[in-house]
Amino acid sequence: MAGHGAEEHPHGADRLCEAGDRVYSRAVRRGRVARRDADPVPCLLELALLHPDPDDMDWLVPTSPQEVMTRLLRGMYDEVSASQRRVGSAVTAFEWYAGLGRQVQPAPSAGEGSAIRVLDGLARIQAAMDEATQACTTEVLTVQPGGIRREAELSEGLHRALTLRGRGVRMRDLYTHVARHGQGLLNYLELMGDAVEARTLDEVIDRLILFDRTVAFIPANTDRTMALELRHPAIVEYLVTVFERLWRLAIPLTAPLPDTGIEGISHREQSIAALLAEGHQDAVIAERLGISVRTCRAHIARLSETLGAASRTQLGVRIAQVGLDGPPRPAASPTLSVPGQESRTAR
Repeated sequence: MAGHGAEEHPHGADRLCEAGDRVYSRAVRRGRVARRDADPVPCLLELALLHPDPDDMDWLVPTSPQEVMTRLLRGMYDEVSASQRRVGSAVTAFEWYAGLGRQVQPAPSAGEGSAIRVLDGLARIQAAMDEATQACTTEVLTVQPGGIRREAELSEGLHRALTLRGRGVRMRDLYTHVARHGQGLLNYLELMGDAVEARTLDEVIDRLILFDRTVAFIPANTDRTMALELRHPAIVEYLVTVFERLWRLAIPLTAPLPDTGIEGISHREQSIAALLAEGHQDAVIAERLGISVRTCRAHIARLSETLGAASRTQLGVRIAQVGLDGPPRPAASPTLSVPGQESRTAR
């Protein structure tokens, strides 16, 4: 009977099966249940939620919910205590082996042993960033993805930026075109003056911060509660190269965005068209351009109307026909003809 119950009722007292819940609830309300009513739910006897009535063995009486709760809490406490003991043992073993390594190995140089460091938690990330800020003497390069920067995000690193500006450190920041519409960013750049130069792109890579081309910080998870501190020269050099190539493609914040070359289609809609041509879904496009899904779909609807597309499939065809599936066109482009509509002259 015990084995049969374990197979068909694989649960504990904290999560009863539906049949067990009915029978135990009835027993608590009435004070007892007939043994035959509990035959389909042997789990209640195995978990000691029901036990025989000493006055009448054909009946079962319930264990009080208070006693069940006490038993569950005691079990949880024992599990937590056991976990803490295992953690303590692991830490002790690690410290022991680490001590052995220090005894037989020479002290590492500044670049060894810390080429990649995982920073777990916002407090550790902030502390590492503050340390890098204090050591920085010449240049900071940053890539800031997303759309309009919130005031809280800008204020978060403002103290570091002001410290760097006070020491004459130059800063170059890359944003998405959408960030141009945020007053907070404009206020921040006005406050920083000539110390910061900003440019924008349709889309950028994930967040990146480089100090003096010797240490870099990148996210280590999606919610950015973990980060990697990178000091390996080859990795840092690679990231600097990526930044410089994006920088050359970007447009200075003080310069207007180029025309798309097709009347009625905005620069943002051209970016959306290119991502649609690559097969991305609305949510992915919105994330990469730093806009909401709702705003993205509104742009897609206007794009469909402008190109005379009646379906998503037809929109893909129209995008390819007018050349919006490639990189942005120069500001001055020849006359383009949109299928199904009159010719449009580039502005």
